[in-house]
Amino acid sequence: MASINLIEAFQEFKDAESIDRPTMMKVVEDVFKTLLRKKFGSDENFDVIVNAEKGDLEIIRRRMIVEDGEVMDPLAEIAYTDAAKIEPDFEVGEELYQEVDILDFGRRAILAAKQTLASRISDLKKSALVKKYEDRIGEVLSAEVYQVWKKEVLLLDEEGNELILPKTEQIPQDYFKKGENVRAVIARVDMKNNSPVIVLSRTSPLFLAKLLEIEVPEIFDGLIAIKKIVRDPGDRAKVAVESYDDRIDPVGACVGMKGSRIHGIVRELKNENIDVINFTTNTQLLIQRSLTPAKISYMELDNDKKQANVYLKADQVSLAIGRRGVNIKLACELTGYEIDVYREDEEITDEFDIDLDEFSDEIEPWIIDEFKKIGCDTATSILKLTVEELERRTDLEKETILEVQKVLQEEFDREE
Repeated sequence: MASINLIEAFQEFKDAESIDRPTMMKVVEDVFKTLLRKKFGSDENFDVIVNAEKGDLEIIRRRMIVEDGEVMDPLAEIAYTDAAKIEPDFEVGEELYQEVDILDFGRRAILAAKQTLASRISDLKKSALVKKYEDRIGEVLSAEVYQVWKKEVLLLDEEGNELILPKTEQIPQDYFKKGENVRAVIARVDMKNNSPVIVLSRTSPLFLAKLLEIEVPEIFDGLIAIKKIVRDPGDRAKVAVESYDDRIDPVGACVGMKGSRIHGIVRELKNENIDVINFTTNTQLLIQRSLTPAKISYMELDNDKKQANVYLKADQVSLAIGRRGVNIKLACELTGYEIDVYREDEEITDEFDIDLDEFSDEIEPWIIDEFKKIGCDTATSILKLTVEELERRTDLEKETILEVQKVLQEEFDREE
């Protein structure tokens, strides 16, 4: 019996558990039917029989026996005399089944078939991997660090599949060593050079959402819903939650007794501060909660322009803005409103403070007006804010702000 040993090729299939046997048989059949079409011009009268267990393959040719001289289609018919040479007992009208010797295709054709088969197996593996991970997008997994590079980390899952954690998807404080296990969320599946690349993320809001789902049973059970999450990875995050059961305090459930539930997540996120707030459709109340830990005195809302002017006592302004402006930035993202923070009008108690109008001979009136628009009407109120914050909230250039602060500071130095 002529056969071609395909055990190595079949082993490729067996290693890829996601490829089922019917698919395997179909691929092998397609590869060799292509071979038949190249040699005979058609594959209609050929049966490809695959023994997946042994790794054997047989090709059977079917032809009808006709009278000598009446062969109209050599592919489908054979003359009686030729059939009798194969088996003397054959009669006209019977169907002749004859095994095709694979070696007749030639060494080059057989090699090409093996290469095609290997290529099809590889494509099937890639497709199976893409489908598997596309169905798992948004899921948190734990993978082992295999290689650490400057711009990304290569990890391996439990099946040995390669996963990528780019630097842009890492928390700034992240530091990985080969062999350690890392938790991340499956962000997306990209195709690079015709190969699937599974991209993980630790900075995505979805990662925090899934960690909360794992730690808080009420979220997993659907009793508490996460309405929105905004993050500045490694620094601060704000989570708006809502309870569908009046008996459950959503904030208390997420934080846990003495912070027991939230502490594990904070550690996982490299001490990222997590503000959990109760979601509400009352915009004013939502903005107030979103600026936690600052306490608001009052605010002015413009719902059409999605603008909120928030007024606070002097000692609350820095809390509302936060370090590097992170707190107010996240509050804007969470509420969808552009929030500007103003110092509430107070009597000047600092004997060294000076009204901004006193500098009208050194600072142009329109510049003074720009500062007053954001509640900065004294020298101290301007000097307390960073150049970046003043630049963001006013229409002034950085150089102008620096020059104004220099003038104000020199005046204080003279007073001292």
